[in-house]
Amino acid sequence: MSSLLVVANVSLNPTPSDLPGSGTLQTMANGLAGWGLVLSLIALVVGAALWALGAHSQNVHQSMAGRRAVLISLGAAIVIGGAPVLINFFFDAGRGLH
Repeated sequence: MSSLLVVANVSLNPTPSDLPGSGTLQTMANGLAGWGLVLSLIALVVGAALWALGAHSQNVHQSMAGRRAVLISLGAAIVIGGAPVLINFFFDAGRGLH
């Protein structure tokens, strides 16, 4: 019975600075997010161009592909920007479970 009580008192306090290389890992995460945003911008511009060319030439397939590229690139930018907030929200929600 006492071993069950020891298991029940486990806690978790994530502190990345306790591990070596944490600064490098944070720098890599920031760099990858930056690259992701740049790639989202490129996809937005290419998608908008495809959408415009498809609409101008009355090519429905090309217009839809461009529109889809624009929406996906905007969605990717939202996810990249909101990722830290979403991760922290769900981590805090998980900590609140009893």
